[in-house]
Amino acid sequence: MKHIKIILIIILFPFINCFSQTNPLFITDSLDSYVNRGLQQWQIPGAAVLIVKDGKIVVAKGYGVKEVGTNDKVDENTLFMIGSNTKAFTGTLLALLEQEQKIKLEDKVVKYLPDFKMNDEWINNNLNLIDIITHRMGLETFQGDFMYWSSDLSEEQVIEKFGMIKRKFDFRTKYGYTNAGYSIASKVIHKVSGKEWKDFLKEKILVPLNMNMTTALSVDFAKAENITKPHTIVEDKIYLLLFENIDNMAACGSMGSSVNEISNWIIAQLDSGRLNGQEVIPFKVIQRTREPHTIVRRTRHLFNNTNFRLYGLGWVLEDYEGREIVSHTGGVNGFVTSVTLMPKENLGIAVFTNNDKNSFYQSLKWEIIDSYLGLPFRNYDSIFFSNYLKQKESYDKWLNEVKDSAAMNIKPEISLKEFEGKYKHEVYGAAELKIVNNNLELKLELELSLEHHSKIKGKLEYIGNNRFLCTYSDPTYGIRIFPFDIENGKVKSFDLYVDEFIDYEAYRFVKE
Repeated sequence: MKHIKIILIIILFPFINCFSQTNPLFITDSLDSYVNRGLQQWQIPGAAVLIVKDGKIVVAKGYGVKEVGTNDKVDENTLFMIGSNTKAFTGTLLALLEQEQKIKLEDKVVKYLPDFKMNDEWINNNLNLIDIITHRMGLETFQGDFMYWSSDLSEEQVIEKFGMIKRKFDFRTKYGYTNAGYSIASKVIHKVSGKEWKDFLKEKILVPLNMNMTTALSVDFAKAENITKPHTIVEDKIYLLLFENIDNMAACGSMGSSVNEISNWIIAQLDSGRLNGQEVIPFKVIQRTREPHTIVRRTRHLFNNTNFRLYGLGWVLEDYEGREIVSHTGGVNGFVTSVTLMPKENLGIAVFTNNDKNSFYQSLKWEIIDSYLGLPFRNYDSIFFSNYLKQKESYDKWLNEVKDSAAMNIKPEISLKEFEGKYKHEVYGAAELKIVNNNLELKLELELSLEHHSKIKGKLEYIGNNRFLCTYSDPTYGIRIFPFDIENGKVKSFDLYVDEFIDYEAYRFVKE
């Protein structure tokens, strides 16, 4: 019998080993507990996880609930906003137009949009279609996004204001993540195809891939059935957000999908553009989108080997343990997501969450990747959460200090009346400050109104040294300090800031 057992083990070992490679123990034994712990730890109401291996769905599963305080469960067909994972779809549409010989990606933007203007004539005449979606136009990451994000501006106005921005860096010299470039891409797609971005997307990708419930626009997402609600964290508590209309920048981040439907996109990406044996996206188009154009940075990993990160047509391209990773993340109000491809391993991963203050959507991705590569379990989520707590401790200390200053009801060195009035930013437009009476706290405050953000207000409380603490009515815009410039008892200007999730830059508004 012993010899028989040894023979059986020898015969079965290749099959046992193959099975373990296809379905690591982390996936079969630990995934559910890891996800449920992550949801509780990060206060994530709901999530969905997809794993595709060798053209087959290994996992497509929902966890938690669609809305905090309810029992409405997330399933594999529940829609999440996928944010900037939209960008790879837009990059693919441009590459499809090139495959159809309707454009060349090296073509200048002005060839298709002759009225497009940037504040540098040479750049205006040389900016090409690759530049606008590979983040090499000379702007800082997120520069300008405050002006557009959830604003009342149309797509045309976004493009107009984008052209007026003063670049921080020289053209094509530095990576700077620029969402508005995709609005320009949307207009080019419309001009060349004769169809709006959303309709061209549906015709060329969504319908052929049977992604019939996937939404192109945020307004359609809000009206769809089986959707998750957006959430954030405000002072340690989960907070339900309203849906935002971000369709003036649709091509950069307005899509919504489920893990069940995004699986078709991932399967096609991993199978040379084929789904169920039928070509949906030409392989040359897939290859074109994965050509590197912009150096993002040199990279390092907590434990394993990696060297570089590059950017293609809506995809981040990087090496990891000698393998190629093609991926992207997405973040919009109330949602953060990740989509990851490992072409040589024929592995695809998607993690969707409906709380925009978490790193779980990334930690789970790395855990899954390592498990399939046979690397040690690292418990990334504990590491990421520990780092989050350290950052949170520092932020909470700062917030308590500035709130204490605001509670002291310090009187400004000049009359509060001097701060009232209209202010103007050279690109954004107008802002207005008015004195309001806070009856609950028995003090006077300033209220901020913004010309192109009709749904947002800011409450300004004086904290000394010509500074006000601004608390936005929309918590995704954050709590920030506005310094004012005062000369000879007169207010000259103030610098407006928003949460870094939206924009890093200061916007100087000058009093009229």
